[in-house]
Amino acid sequence: MPQIQGHCDDRFSGVRDAFEENFRERDELGAAVTVLVDGEPVADLWGGWADTARTRPWERETLVNVWSTSKGPTALCAHILADRGLLDLDAPVAAYWPEFAAAGKEAVRVRHLLSHRSGVAGPREPHTLEELYDWELTTARLAAAEPWWEPGTRSGYHAFSYGFLVGEVVRRITGLLPGEFLRREVTGPLGIDFTIGLPEKEAGRVAELVVSPSSREAQAAAFAQMTPVAVASLLNPPTGAVAANSPQWRAAEIPAANGHGTARAIAALYGIFAGRGRADGRRILSEAAAERVREGQGSCRDLVLGDGLGHDTEIALGLWLSGPHGSYGPNPRAFGHDGAGGSCGLADPEAGVALGYVMNRMGAGIADDPRKMALVEAVYAAL
Repeated sequence: MPQIQGHCDDRFSGVRDAFEENFRERDELGAAVTVLVDGEPVADLWGGWADTARTRPWERETLVNVWSTSKGPTALCAHILADRGLLDLDAPVAAYWPEFAAAGKEAVRVRHLLSHRSGVAGPREPHTLEELYDWELTTARLAAAEPWWEPGTRSGYHAFSYGFLVGEVVRRITGLLPGEFLRREVTGPLGIDFTIGLPEKEAGRVAELVVSPSSREAQAAAFAQMTPVAVASLLNPPTGAVAANSPQWRAAEIPAANGHGTARAIAALYGIFAGRGRADGRRILSEAAAERVREGQGSCRDLVLGDGLGHDTEIALGLWLSGPHGSYGPNPRAFGHDGAGGSCGLADPEAGVALGYVMNRMGAGIADDPRKMALVEAVYAAL
């Protein structure tokens, strides 16, 4: 059992207990969790190891790739532009990105990108990792792609394409890639330790991602059952811990999947939503814009994830609603985003709660990892 460091208010001692239990019972290697209530930290804990060899302790400032938990900050970029009147969520994507009208996509709206309903869940042609690192090539292929289903009718998880689709709209409006826009508008002014991609100077702080043999076997079994659209979304190109530990992955701009940050940073970013647009005394979004983020677009069985989650889901305008299954606590209108393998950002404006959880031993699932769920349950038990 590694030494757990940080602080935890007495009222939230159950969060510390759950965090410790993740190491004892759920094969945690290194991890951190931060819980904010009304913007104030009530738990900020870390422990374990930042590498497989267990030579580097997980420190307060350890960074880690959080996979799709990055989608929340990417969505925030679009909502800031919408709040300023620079982006109309009901406008055709082609109004900002004319090339996107190809292959019958002229009527696809910006809200369809945010809610994974555009039909462009991934390229139809094989797409290599090296090509994924090329922003211009990847966005050009997505702009030319035929939708996998009728846009706007159903959600189908856009695992990697999401960040390029939303991000290219941000770039067309601002001239900035979403990582730079986020830095200028949010993380820089607020001092939030989160980047899309990893600056080379921070390489010494980043944790090594690890996949256990049991998780690898479970993933292989799931991949064997995938439909063509699921393969396009999740496996085109194939990625994983080995790729994400490489300098090329870390240096690239992959807004849906290669955000790097601390648990404290994830809690702060999702805390903007929990705070109804305010964070650290600053207004980042108007209250109306912050509320619009969780505007549901319809519950359905996701066309990419299928029965993988075992239930219907509802994606709002960039994040997932907790819904009746309680992925983000008992409030069905709480919302957030998980990252492959376990990480999570959570926002609950009614409770004033924001949570960030990051780790480096990846579980087999895309969402609702048992370690994350134990922490979420402990938070709500304390309220």
